Amino acid sequence: MNELRISTEVGEMDLVQVHRWISEQSYWAAGVPMETLRRALEHSIGFAGFIGTRQVAFARVTTDRATFAYLADVFVDGDYHGLGYSKILMEAVLAHPDLQGLRRFVLATRDAHDLYRRYGFTPLKSPDLFMEIHRPDIYRT
Repeated sequence: MNELRISTEVGEMDLVQVHRWISEQSYWAAGVPMETLRRALEHSIGFAGFIGTRQVAFARVTTDRATFAYLADVFVDGDYHGLGYSKILMEAVLAHPDLQGLRRFVLATRDAHDLYRRYGFTPLKSPDLFMEIHRPDIYRT
């Protein structure tokens, strides 16, 4: 397996590729405009995974860096599935110094529960405490 190098440097990230993954291949943000993705990344900690110079993975954490974080936009290029890169990416996310000592770290997933469970994520203990405004078609015209 080629070693996955993780970077949080936005200038190193291939935002065109990240946008392609998220807008064209994700179920959670299909059609998201590039400018919206850029703005989201400006207000988050981005994690890019590289094999050599090619970006093959991405994740983003929105956080106040003190009490709360939300993990979003986790993606590994399909050509690199099954090689353990999602695990390496998650280990880097959870080891980040700005994400230590948080009271709550949440995420939403349709199909990766087994991955996140191995890192301590569990279903909401009190889902009745949480509320949301959910606009799943906001990026579709």
